Amino acid sequence: MNSEPTLPSAQEIQVLTTSPISSSPEGADFALLNPDCVLDAMHHHGFQCDGRLLALNSYENRVYQLGMEDGAPLVVKFYRPKRWNDAAILEEHRFVTALFTTEIPVVPAIVNENGHSLLTYQGFRFAIFPRQGGRAPELDRVDTLTWLGRFIGRIHAIGAQAHYQHRPSINLDTFGHQSVSFLLSNHWIPADLALAYQSVAALVLEGIQRSFDRAGAVTQIRLHGDCHLGNVLWTDSGAHPGPHFVDFDDSRMGPAMQDLWMLLSGSRTEMSAQLIDILQGYEDFYEFNPRELHLIEALRSLRLLHYSAWLAQRWEDPAFKQAFPWFNTQRYWQDRVLELREQVALMDESPLRI
Repeated sequence: MNSEPTLPSAQEIQVLTTSPISSSPEGADFALLNPDCVLDAMHHHGFQCDGRLLALNSYENRVYQLGMEDGAPLVVKFYRPKRWNDAAILEEHRFVTALFTTEIPVVPAIVNENGHSLLTYQGFRFAIFPRQGGRAPELDRVDTLTWLGRFIGRIHAIGAQAHYQHRPSINLDTFGHQSVSFLLSNHWIPADLALAYQSVAALVLEGIQRSFDRAGAVTQIRLHGDCHLGNVLWTDSGAHPGPHFVDFDDSRMGPAMQDLWMLLSGSRTEMSAQLIDILQGYEDFYEFNPRELHLIEALRSLRLLHYSAWLAQRWEDPAFKQAFPWFNTQRYWQDRVLELREQVALMDESPLRI
């Protein structure tokens, strides 16, 4: 295979659309994924690695940077079994490809010589990406926030043009009720805190519902879905200085505010000022619905509920026990009860002013 990675062109979007898929999200266990298997998978598909392998910071999937014999290093992502089926993964690939072909700074999966972006080896499913370096953006700079806003607006303008068919939405049921139900029905909460957690979680779910009721009919679009600072890499040089948006693995349908609120921090006054700076660039490309201001704390609450359930659902993975040793301790659940009580109050406050 040519050592130069092949990025999808506009004409290849249709090729990605017709890549063979199955409906099963099953796959080999991560315990079987060792360095030799990673290198063998790459060689099997024609990528000649030089043996250099660096595990990158990722818990949901397994991600590695690999040195190549006659080219720049590549990044390979092995998808967690039983999470997304093939159709859902390819939907994300097609979305990122559509963004890339409109010159939005994202990193699409490389397509092989057969036009496929989702590859398999010994039961593992994986995709290969060009390496994209960078640093975290400096959010205390007005021009940085406006720059980020422009590109998020462009992502949303493309995202609004079609709907996901195989990925769930971010909403009260998927991130809220299902998360709380999983935690309570599987007895993750210590017995002496179970009633307190159940009570405050019920109040949070009611507050989220009221927030969405106040927002009214909100357009659901394809989102990045996890637009925190770790997924925005800033470069100061090269052909495309500025932000690069990476890791669309959590991309779903949802309200536009989902990709904006995680860039806000500090007091209400500070968050209002930050959002104004973001919208200065955002609204050059996509219209912001001010009714979504009612959703900021509701979406934050949904993320808190979902995060606890996510940790619990992955707890049998040894990588999670090593990375999150504080999870499922008495102190952890005590802090969650206090945190959720604060969210109940915050959701009843008036929305940010812009």
